[in-house]
Amino acid sequence: MSLGRRWMTLAAAAALAIGTAAPPVAAQAPGALRIVLINDLASLDPVQSTAAFVRNHGFMVYDQLFALDSQGAARPQMVDRHEVSADGLSHRFTLRDGLAFHDGQPVRAADAVASIQRWAQRDVVGRALAASTASMQVVDEKTFTIQLSRPFALVTEALSRPTASALFVMPERIARTPAATAITDATGSGPFVFQASQWRAGERAVYTRNAAYRPRPEPADGLAGGKQPLLERIEWVSMPDPATAAAALQAGEIDFIEQPSPDLIPTLERNRNIRTFALNPVGFMVWLRLNQTQPPFDNPAARQALLHLINQQDVLQGIGIRASEQVPYCPAFFFCGTPLESSAGARGLRTVDLDAARAALRQAGYANQRVLFMDAADQPINHAATLVMAESFRRGGLNMDVPSMDWATVTQRRNRRDPVEAGGWSLFVTVANVLDGQNPLTNLYLASPCEGGIAGWPCDQQLEDLRRSWWEENDAAKRQEILQRVHARAYEVLPYINAGQFRTLAAHRTNVEGLRATTIPVFWGVTKR
Repeated sequence: MSLGRRWMTLAAAAALAIGTAAPPVAAQAPGALRIVLINDLASLDPVQSTAAFVRNHGFMVYDQLFALDSQGAARPQMVDRHEVSADGLSHRFTLRDGLAFHDGQPVRAADAVASIQRWAQRDVVGRALAASTASMQVVDEKTFTIQLSRPFALVTEALSRPTASALFVMPERIARTPAATAITDATGSGPFVFQASQWRAGERAVYTRNAAYRPRPEPADGLAGGKQPLLERIEWVSMPDPATAAAALQAGEIDFIEQPSPDLIPTLERNRNIRTFALNPVGFMVWLRLNQTQPPFDNPAARQALLHLINQQDVLQGIGIRASEQVPYCPAFFFCGTPLESSAGARGLRTVDLDAARAALRQAGYANQRVLFMDAADQPINHAATLVMAESFRRGGLNMDVPSMDWATVTQRRNRRDPVEAGGWSLFVTVANVLDGQNPLTNLYLASPCEGGIAGWPCDQQLEDLRRSWWEENDAAKRQEILQRVHARAYEVLPYINAGQFRTLAAHRTNVEGLRATTIPVFWGVTKR
C-alpha cells in the first residue's frame, strides 16, 4: 500500500472512530431502504453491458426463466414445466400462470424467445447455446421449445445465467431491439419497478414494490424460489467515497453497503447498530485482463512474464484484506473452495521472480513499449490492486503508464482495440465473484473466440474446443477430466490472470432483516423496521 493511500485510510478510520458525520444526504422517504452498491447505475441494458451495476439493476426489475439456488443448481423460476426428450435434444418449456410485466401486459412465450435470442447475440453462454440450437419455436402463449442440433448438457444452467450479460425476460417489443443498440425502457416483470423519472445518474436510482408480482410458492433459496417484495421503495444512492459511505451507515443515513472498504470493516464491526456478513461466502477474485491484440501482450511469452511478477498475497495485503479473509494462494481459474478447483498447468503467482520475468520478456522481444494499465481510482479494491501490480511490473522491466480514471471510463475505453498511442490500453483489473468464474461455460473472461470476443480479445481455438467438449459431455467423471485440460490450456493462453482470491463483508443497519448470502445483492424478502 502506498504511503498516500495508507494515510488516507488511517485518516478516514480515525474520523469514523471519533464520530465525524458524513456529508449531508437527501432525507429518506419513509420506509425506504437506502443502499450503496459497488458501482452506480450508469446504463440500463443487461444484454449490451456486462457491468455488475446493470446486473444488479436487472435483478430488481426482471425475472428469469430459471435461477440458481444456494447450491448452484438451476431451478425453475418463470417456468412451470420443463420436459426433455430421452436423447436430451428436445426441450419444451411452459410458463407459470399469472406472470405480467410492469405495464400490465401478460408475459408470453414470445417474450421469452425474443429475450433469449437477443441475449444469445452477446453473451458467451448464450452464444454457446445458440451454436448448439437447431430451432427455437413459440408453441402457444405460454409454451416454447428449443431443439438442439448437438449435445448441450447444461441447457437450464444456461437459461439461469445470472451475471455478465445475464438472461432476463423483457417484453418482445423491447427484446426486438438490435443487440448492438442499448435499450432505454426497463419494463420487466420482476419484484420491483424502476422509476425512470427519478433516475439521476451519479446520484440515485429508485425502485418501488411491484404489487402485482406473483412469487413462486417455495422459500427463497439463493437467486431462486419465492421473491417476496416487502419493501415499498429502494433508493440506490451514489456514494463512491468509502469513508463517506461508512460514516453515512453509522449515522443511519443509509442502510446497506455491498462492499465496504476492507480497511473500514473493523470500525463498522465495533458499532452495535451495524452487522456485517458474507454476502458472497466463496469470495471474489482480482482478475487482471490483458489486451491480446496489441504489443506487448499479443506475444504469449510477455503474458507469461506477468505470472512471475505477481505475488497474490502482496496484492491482497495491498488491498487491505484481513488475513482471515484471504486465500493465501489460489491457482484456480474456477475459484478455490469449489468442486471445480484445479491447479493443472499452474505456475507463478506465489512469489515475484524478476529473473524469470525478464527472461520471458527477452524471449518475447519486448522493446520497451508503453504498457497502459487503466486505474479505476474510484474503486478501492481495483485501485489498490492496480498500484501493487504496476509497481512490480516496473521492477520487472515494463514501461508502465498508469492513468487514473473512473470505472465508467474503464468500461468504455476497454472496448477500444486501438494501439496505446491512439487511445487503446494494455491492462485493467476487474473483481469477479464465483458466478462470474463458475465453470468453463459461464466464465466470461476465459472464453477465447477468435471472432466476437469481449475486451481483451484472446484467440485460441484449442481452448475453445476444450471448453465446448466440457459442456457437451454428460458424464460427470469425463467432464472433470476435460476440465483439467481446459485449466492447463488456460495457463498457456492466459485470457486473464487470477491475482488473488479473498472474501469481504457487506454491512447493514441492524433494523434491516432478511438479507442472505446470495453472492449478488438482491432485496426480495428484505424488511426494514
